[in-house]
Amino acid sequence: MERVEVSQIEFEDLISRAQQGDSSAENFLVENNIGLVRSVVKRFMNRGCEYDDLVQIGSIGLLKAIKKFDLSYSVRFSTYAIPMIIGEIKRFLRDDGMIKVSRNLKEIANKANIIKETLEKDFGREPTIAELASELDVSKEELVMALDSVHATQYLYETIHQDDGSPILLIDKIDCNEGEDIGLIDRIALKEMLTSLEPKERQIIMLRYFKDKTQCQIAEMLGMSQVQVSRIEKKIILKLRQSVE
Repeated sequence: MERVEVSQIEFEDLISRAQQGDSSAENFLVENNIGLVRSVVKRFMNRGCEYDDLVQIGSIGLLKAIKKFDLSYSVRFSTYAIPMIIGEIKRFLRDDGMIKVSRNLKEIANKANIIKETLEKDFGREPTIAELASELDVSKEELVMALDSVHATQYLYETIHQDDGSPILLIDKIDCNEGEDIGLIDRIALKEMLTSLEPKERQIIMLRYFKDKTQCQIAEMLGMSQVQVSRIEKKIILKLRQSVE
């Protein structure tokens, strides 16, 4: 089925009907947006899973987006759906045992946690990712991946960095040889998540992950306490996590 352009009024009607159990409206929305799923699936090829299987898994994320999309959101449906499609596929790969954590990454994470405590005492503050990476003689990307390997998988995909002036997900910074269309998808998804934040929340994220500032440094810059910054950062991470679940 070729994609059919519908007006905003028609789209809102389709969403409302689908959320009320109208299977014909739901099927139309899935078929009309299956291109989003196929574009996302391209980034997950060559991981031991068939293309058609991943499309089916991604379609589950698309269905969840249709069910959860709020018409009061001031966002395009595509920018809301993409993170949910990505999250569904990543959860499948993780739960299916296709995402493995190497022993080397675990060792780096263990060393990082030990060195972090030492540096905190020496510096009188929390060390930055760059400082930890330098001490361990590894790249920042490898360090973040290692630290994430001992925590929830989603965290890796929620952390953001700057790349050639455009914000992207950390996994896109770590992954290589990705097509330009994949970078576009991820930038759209990330930009949408950033625009959903309050100005102060967005500023903290920019300073924390784009400028590599510590919570103490941000607190001093914004006239806040480190505890306040920490609480706001945790709130933001939770909000971003919920947007892709």
